[in-house]
Amino acid sequence: MNLDSAIIELLGLDPANASVSSAGEGGCSSASTSKITATLPDGSEKKYFMKSGSGKDAETMFKGVHASMKAIHDVVPTLCPRSYGHGKFGENSSKHFLVTDFLDLSPRFGSSSSSSSAPSLAAKLAKLHTTPAPTPQGYNRPQFGFPATTCCGDTPQGNSYKSSWADFYAENRLMFILKRSEASNGSDRELRQMIETTAYKVVPRLLGDDHLNDGKGVTPVVVHGDLWSGNASKGKLPGMQDSEDVIFDSSAVYAHSEFELGIMNMFGGFGRDFFSEYHKLVPKTEPVEEYKDRVDLYELYHRLNHYAMFGGGYRSGAARIMKGLIDKYGDDY
Repeated sequence: MNLDSAIIELLGLDPANASVSSAGEGGCSSASTSKITATLPDGSEKKYFMKSGSGKDAETMFKGVHASMKAIHDVVPTLCPRSYGHGKFGENSSKHFLVTDFLDLSPRFGSSSSSSSAPSLAAKLAKLHTTPAPTPQGYNRPQFGFPATTCCGDTPQGNSYKSSWADFYAENRLMFILKRSEASNGSDRELRQMIETTAYKVVPRLLGDDHLNDGKGVTPVVVHGDLWSGNASKGKLPGMQDSEDVIFDSSAVYAHSEFELGIMNMFGGFGRDFFSEYHKLVPKTEPVEEYKDRVDLYELYHRLNHYAMFGGGYRSGAARIMKGLIDKYGDDY
């Protein structure tokens, strides 16, 4: 397989000393993957990972993943691969690509790193989740949102900035995914009523700026956004001597740190030891007694997203969460 001219230009490679081979599936319906192996001028070998896909969906996804990985890598460089760029192939402008560092994966991650000197996944995420988001151009303080559309699974998420986390979660996540669900599964009056009640009564009650942290609100931080156990592992990035805990296929957003925990709770796989270590470094948001309900509220979005993408039994799980939260908080606001 020949190396495309756009990739050669992006990475500054000598095509005579670079090769491309298949690297399996792309992790989503619109992408395939390849490994680029290059010999550098100093004689050393460098490996890159490339995703490719056709059409607007692939272009949107790769742009979002590039921005997501850059945001994470800028804060914790050992947590995810570096992204070098995305764009159109020179020889086929209808196809798009994303190029990152190649990640040599090892068996599943644990609560502590295989290297005694390397931080654990909990410690790396804690660093990510305690570093305030940058202030976007044109604003005077960090905002909730993200500068690019990001894809959670195959769902492109609008991330327009909002100063209120409750407003962002209600509008950019819950009401947004309701529209996606109705487009995929048809009109559902009961589901719409539950989501609207959750968005406009439960969310302000549980996530309002005047409620969280004794009225201080929460500071936006970058989260992975789709951190189920299949997007975390152990692996070696360039410069690592031993495998470390790493994450990939991110769908980042500047959010409340606990938003990350919703999908982690939904699919499991992280374990009690992970959460014990993590919360020693990132204390639960006040009021602590509402922590579980907030995580359930954040899990709700991912259940609704899965229902929008796949239909089936994800609706009942989402309905169960909403009914419980509405019964508890729906009349309080």
